[in-house]
Amino acid sequence: MNGNLRFARYAWGVVAFNVLVIIWGAFVRATGSGAGCGDHWPLCNGQVIPRAEQIETLIEFSHRVTSGLALLAVVGLLVWAFRAFPKGHLVRKAAVVSMAFMILEALIGAALVLLQYVAFNVSVGRAIWMAAHLVNTFLLLAALVLTAWWGQGRAPVRLRNQGVVGGSLLLAIVGSLVLGMSGAITALGDTLVITGGISPAEHALVATLVELRILHPVIAFIVGALVVGAAWIAMQRRPSTLTLRLGRLLIGLYIGQLLIGAFNVALRAPVWIQMVHLAVTCILWILLILLAANALAVGAAQPVERKGARRLEASRPVS
Repeated sequence: MNGNLRFARYAWGVVAFNVLVIIWGAFVRATGSGAGCGDHWPLCNGQVIPRAEQIETLIEFSHRVTSGLALLAVVGLLVWAFRAFPKGHLVRKAAVVSMAFMILEALIGAALVLLQYVAFNVSVGRAIWMAAHLVNTFLLLAALVLTAWWGQGRAPVRLRNQGVVGGSLLLAIVGSLVLGMSGAITALGDTLVITGGISPAEHALVATLVELRILHPVIAFIVGALVVGAAWIAMQRRPSTLTLRLGRLLIGLYIGQLLIGAFNVALRAPVWIQMVHLAVTCILWILLILLAANALAVGAAQPVERKGARRLEASRPVS
């Protein structure tokens, strides 16, 4: 097997494993198990391998173990990238960026524990940190996806002079980050009210989080328009087979995600549907990054002129 192909398969495996870690992290938050290891980090309740007297300790400790494995996997990705690709290669750069975001991810996770922004802590600081955590997680995932994408020999991205295609994709990406932040804050409110049993009447911040719930579906529809518009423009202006496939899949899955979100609200955010919702969110983000990477790639396919238009152009007299 070709060395680069093995690297690409490993890189995609790292992407998949990180998605699983992200989903498990949501389970930790949704079940209020974030304080399962106390305010100790990296140790759990002051021990390397704690005695799991409570289920919350087991849940939180397992998340720390999988997060540590994810960190080691990205270290392996970085080392392999430097061994398999020449100096200055795009894959090396993407792997370095992935490592940087992974380190930042670990530091944010540590800060959440040490600042006790876990379990049923009610504070503005926790909401801010959770939103920042979501953004970094998405950027980490994007860097890992691009490492795998370019590792399998795909063309590099050209950002300049991309016109409406580049502009619409940028809006969709930024909008998706904003939507993710609003989703993280909404999920925090659900955890505090539904799992934690904290009444909005007892705490002003919880009441505010409940009132802000309506913003998330509104933002979801606005961002949905941006995503669908960007996908449609990319399919029209860069009509390669892969762009068409990614665009259609992105549009279809986003519509499905809106339905999942509606069920989430109707069922009062049970843990399992929160995890499904986040899993689909991760897949949508990956598809959007891949669509952008393919549509904005150097040498991306341009729309083919219609035969009639070419004939009309050829029949025009030369002035």
